[in-house]
Order: sequence, then C-alpha cells, then structure tokens
Amino acid sequence: MTLDAGDVSGLDTDALLDDPGIRIVVCCGSGGVGKTTTAAALGVRAAERGRRVVVLTIDPARRLAQSMGIDRLDNVPRRVDGIDGEGELHAMMLDMKRTFDETVEAHTDAERARAILENPFYQSLSAGFAGTQEYMAMEKLGQLRARDEWDLIVVDTPPSRSALDFLDAPKRLGSFLDGKFIRLLIAPAKIGGRAGMKFLNVGMSMMTGTLGKLLGGQFLRDVQTFVTAMDSMFGGFRTRADATYQLLQAPGTAFLVVATPERDALREAAYFVERLAAEKMPLAGLVLNRVHGSGAARLSAERALAAAENLDGVGIVDQTAGKAGLGGPAALTSPETAEVPEPLEDRASPEPSLSPEHGDAPPPRGRTRQADGSQDVGPQQDHEEDTDSTPTGEDAPAAEVVSVEELTAGLLRLHAERMQVVAREQDTRDRFTALHPEVPVTEVAALPGDVHDLAGLRAVAKRLATGAVSSTTGAA
Repeated sequence: MTLDAGDVSGLDTDALLDDPGIRIVVCCGSGGVGKTTTAAALGVRAAERGRRVVVLTIDPARRLAQSMGIDRLDNVPRRVDGIDGEGELHAMMLDMKRTFDETVEAHTDAERARAILENPFYQSLSAGFAGTQEYMAMEKLGQLRARDEWDLIVVDTPPSRSALDFLDAPKRLGSFLDGKFIRLLIAPAKIGGRAGMKFLNVGMSMMTGTLGKLLGGQFLRDVQTFVTAMDSMFGGFRTRADATYQLLQAPGTAFLVVATPERDALREAAYFVERLAAEKMPLAGLVLNRVHGSGAARLSAERALAAAENLDGVGIVDQTAGKAGLGGPAALTSPETAEVPEPLEDRASPEPSLSPEHGDAPPPRGRTRQADGSQDVGPQQDHEEDTDSTPTGEDAPAAEVVSVEELTAGLLRLHAERMQVVAREQDTRDRFTALHPEVPVTEVAALPGDVHDLAGLRAVAKRLATGAVSSTTGAA
C-alpha cells in the first residue's frame, strides 16, 4: 500500500484490514506510545472482520496478555478465545534467545548446532548483542510468513531507544557477521591444519596478545570456536536478512507509524516517515494515540477562566455586591457567564473561598452543627468538650459548605486546563501534517483507564476505525 501525494482523506484502518492483499501490518514508533496496544487492537478488529490473524508482540505488559485471555505469551502462537465472528486471532511474544536457537538448529547439523549452543560467546550474543532482538523479530516474521497459516500478521516492533533500530538491525547484524574481524577469525579454520595454526600464531599474535590482555585468552578462544562453527551459517543469516527486508518492501506490507500528540514523539514519527520513504517501505499512515478532547469545545479556555474569575472575585469589575457568594446575590453581567443561584443567607463569618487548585476549603475548627442539630467534631478537638458550642435546635445554622459559585469556578478552571491541552495537541499535530500532508492520520481518543480485557481492545479498535482525520483539518 503506497501513499498518493494528492490523497487528503484520513486513515481508514478498516479498509486496510479488509484488504486481502495486505498480509503484514507493522506498527512502529518510539517507546511508550502504545504500539503494543495498537497492534493487539488491530488484531482483534481484523479477526472479528473475518481474517485469520497472528499478532507478534515484543515484551508486552502482563496486563495485555491477560486482556487477550492468555495466561502467558511465548514463542508459540496461541489462540485467543472470545473473538466474535468467523475469524481467528493468535498471539505470541518473541523469545529472542529461543528464536536464535531455533535458527541455528534449523540451518546446521546436530553436532555443530550443539557446539554452537553450548559456546559461551554464542550465549552472550543470543541474549543481548545490540540489534539481536530486532533481527530475531524479523527472523520470526519471515518464519511466520513462510508457514502461510495466517492471512494477516500484525507486528509490534521492539521497544528501543530509536524506532529506526528495527530497520537497521538486519544490516547491522549482517555487517557484524561479514566484518573484517570475524573474517579474520574464520580464516585459520578455512586454511586448515598446521598452516592454519601457523597463520593464527604469526598473523594474529600481536592482535590476540593485546586482546587477550584486555578480554582474556579464554574469551578469544570462545569467539574463535564460535565463528568456526558458525562459518557455514553466516551466508544464511545475510540471505534471510535480505529476504525479510525485501518482504517489508513488498506491496503486501503496510507500515503504521504510532505516536502520541507530543512534540518529541511526533518529531521521531516524522523522521521515521522520511526514513520509510527513503527505504521505499510502504507507509499506510499515522496512528495518533491518547488524543484529548472536550464535549464543550465551544467554551474556550479564555472564556472559562474569565468566568471563573468573575465567580471567585479575582479582578472582578462587573458585580454589584463585591465578592461573589459573600455579599448577596451575584449580579453577573458578562454575557460569557451563566446565572448562578444565590449563596446561603445564614452563613456567618465565612472562610475565604479557595481555588480548586489548592483543594477544598478546610473544615471548621471545633464543633459545628448540622442542619438536623447533630454535632460534628472538628479535627482539632476530637476528644475535648466545647463549652462554647453553637446553639442547638432550630437556631443552629447550616454547616460550612463549598458554595455553588466556588464549585462552578473550579469546574471552569478544569475545563480551561483541558482546552489548553487540546489546543497544544492540535498545534503539534498540525505541525506534523504541514510537513507531511500526504500521510493519512487517524486519532485515538484517550481512554479513562488502562486496557485490561478484550472489551478494552475493541474500544481502541473502534476509535482507530472512526478517528480518521482529513488533512484539510490539520493544515497549518
């Protein structure tokens, strides 16, 4: 799926998932933007629309596995129960070392495989070499595609410092395996016999002496044993890396860049969009997660703050009785504010009203009387008798409460803060769409809580399907 520079429509994820020609969807982006949740939600959506889907995820949170109804995710695809419709959903988590082991076992004989798997240097390489996780994710992708058991594979790329690591990993590992140092270590074994040992002793004496002091002689011997055993496999690593890279460039693959409406996340997303274009990777669009909105967007932040100031008396210029709620009925004359009910008339010596930003008004000291005559002991005198308690019965005034005006002012300030967040996110998104107007965008409204079950994944998928943003709305 390729982008047309004249395409101004938003990203239609349902059309993407329904296209039988799309066999691989890759969710990529920087860490912490919701790639894993997006990949899982797309998998649920596609399966419930009739496709046979497997989601390959990397290091997911435990709650995400539980949301799929699976106790654990491992290197074997497991079916997810509870999917509506005729499709199927399977999920798996990449086990980097196990995938590396399986690759070794599949491409060499049993004796050599055992020597490789028991080699200390290989154990370190397979567990934590830079780029190994990303390379093994692509190796597993190639394996799943070759099995042809699923008509759609959704890939959640590894969490990494840079989203570009996923594309760089095959070349990086291939360059390592083809590097001069590795070829130098392999050379003695290729020469063979005493000639090989003579070459090793003469040609590498200075280098091995220096490295032996730095790294230890045993480490160098482990490396030499490893590369000798792996010699027959090096070409296979490079070949498969190139084949998987070409698979990612094929028309049946679609990349989704995932980001949040934050400056850093969208800056990296823009860089990744440019890199995908340079590598001729098929970009489907941008998924913008955790977007905030308001059901009262017509009330701007400025108007909400002005109304709040009128209500609590900050900078008041249009009230006839002083501070709102304390000197009689508030006579609001601003057309931007609504009428409020009269304050309590029997309030005596009220506490100064507090902004909601500093919490509710403190409770009154000592004993107070409720409207029904019962006593309420203040926090400072929990175990003392108050000889000067207020009158009882019908003469007891109502307890101190936050006035309607104060509550309304607090709500207005909260709304103003939300509208400021909305404006900032829209401005950040508009900057991206101005730089890349050809990229379709869909927005996913922020959920009130974490996703912990299939219903939550369905909610995310629905927002993905209905959040398409036309590029004309994001013009700078």
